[in-house]
Amino acid sequence: MDDEEERRFREFVAARSPALIRTATLLTGGDTHAAEDLLQTALAKAAGRWGRLESPEAYVRQVLYRQQVSLWRLLRTRRETTVAEPPDRPGREDATGAAELRIQLRRALGRLTPRQRTMLVLRYFEDCPEGEVAELLGCSVGTVRSTTHRALAKLRALVPELDPGAMSRGPEFGNSPAEVWK
Repeated sequence: MDDEEERRFREFVAARSPALIRTATLLTGGDTHAAEDLLQTALAKAAGRWGRLESPEAYVRQVLYRQQVSLWRLLRTRRETTVAEPPDRPGREDATGAAELRIQLRRALGRLTPRQRTMLVLRYFEDCPEGEVAELLGCSVGTVRSTTHRALAKLRALVPELDPGAMSRGPEFGNSPAEVWK
């Protein structure tokens, strides 16, 4: 990498790291340390190919997704944490309701399988069409649909405020899971 390419790479990292770390954090279920490691791996791979990349951000995002897919393939089994009583729901008048909903959503994302979480991030946070998600993850469109459906059902069971009726009741609930994640 010559000096000009290195300068462009550093500018890219400085400009795009905040958005990329948010995506990596969602892919890892809210684990910021794992997200930093995931992004570091993706950026290291991008640095090695920097002069040949037509779309650096698209390449880095694809490495993020594929690296996370590789990790969840290694970790097939995952235990869920059970609690004696369900947590209290925030009231609509509560000013902290939106923040609490984001916290609940982050915890619920952590209870999804890595594959389900990856599908939701791609479909709703990155707003990728099903065909693109299938291509990125190397699976069929039907797998994307069924996995996304099961993941949303599990999220709604874990965080009842995410059901379509609750989400249309007030601005604190946003319009989609992606709105709550922001």
